[in-house]
Amino acid sequence: MKCQPIRSLMKVLRWHWAYAYRATCPLFTIMLLSCSTEPALQYDVPHGRRPDGLLKYSLVFFIHGDGDYLYHDAFGKPRNADEVTVLKARSIAEGNLHTEVFIFHEKRKRHTFVFFPQRDGEFFYYRNGRLDVHERYWRDERNSSFGYETEMYRRFHTAEGKDVKKIVFFFGHEIPEFDGEDYNASYADRPFTVDTLAECLREFQGAHRPFDLVVLSTCYNGTPYTISAIAPYARYIVASPDNLHLSYFTIPSFGQSDSAASNETIEAWTKKFARDAFDTLAATVYTAVSVATYDASIVQTYVRTVDTIYNRSLSKVKEYPAASREHCDCSSIPEFIQPDMNRGVEVYYKPSRFGRSKHVPNHSGWECWKITGSP
Repeated sequence: MKCQPIRSLMKVLRWHWAYAYRATCPLFTIMLLSCSTEPALQYDVPHGRRPDGLLKYSLVFFIHGDGDYLYHDAFGKPRNADEVTVLKARSIAEGNLHTEVFIFHEKRKRHTFVFFPQRDGEFFYYRNGRLDVHERYWRDERNSSFGYETEMYRRFHTAEGKDVKKIVFFFGHEIPEFDGEDYNASYADRPFTVDTLAECLREFQGAHRPFDLVVLSTCYNGTPYTISAIAPYARYIVASPDNLHLSYFTIPSFGQSDSAASNETIEAWTKKFARDAFDTLAATVYTAVSVATYDASIVQTYVRTVDTIYNRSLSKVKEYPAASREHCDCSSIPEFIQPDMNRGVEVYYKPSRFGRSKHVPNHSGWECWKITGSP
């Protein structure tokens, strides 16, 4: 009889355990399924159904978010610049009916409930204003840095008409010309450099014609080395040879399908884009603003002339710690002043309102390296 209370207690505990198991097991199963390694896909419309003759733009957005892109807006609200840019890119894709848009968003590694890794890449493909493909993916599931992106581009890209403007945007921090182990916070074992991006553009281009325009929305990438690496895959390049506020250019609206802008030459469109980006930045920031356009077919004469000189300067700065390196206008170094320096380059520049560069009236459009304290 003394054991009866214990038996009753055990019976109650077993009942509660069974109830808890029945209640929580489905939830736990859903959690596991949500963390499955199977890709999350959305394929709405077969990509080949709409005629290419309706397309006037083919846009590719690489939006790097595997780093520190936090800022505060005018109301003091914290925002991540990469996520804001994804929203803008999607808005452009939805609002332009004669455009195909590839958006690749590279994110920092995160985990659900500590243990379950989340996919750290997100891909959107729009065609004629409609989302055809939405997929989350693992950024390290291919051998190369842009293996997945290349596969998706080759799979869905069909807009190769001569009147289609093919434009690539890269949004992120300064793209390193050497080292590059720290560019991706989640992948120190996968260095990312200018050469990595150039290889991606080569793979994307394949047997097709070069891209009409490559926009580097990054700091300090208007260098002879960077432009030389990108030039084989682009007719025009837009880059900032100096610091770029938030490392981000303003994304243009592209207008609607009946806009006169769609009939502009790529040269005119490039210069208009650069001017608009410059005007927007110049009106809102107090630091120096520089935006440059490079005609790839023309500037290669200059970059070949200074190639040996620039590579020698890179070798030199590599010997010093990062704190001892600094950027400078190539025109401040006599060796880089060559007859072809300004050919094929158009620079929009506004000096800083404070600091030592306050009285610098212009910029050559070419950025170089020097050791801190050297003339």
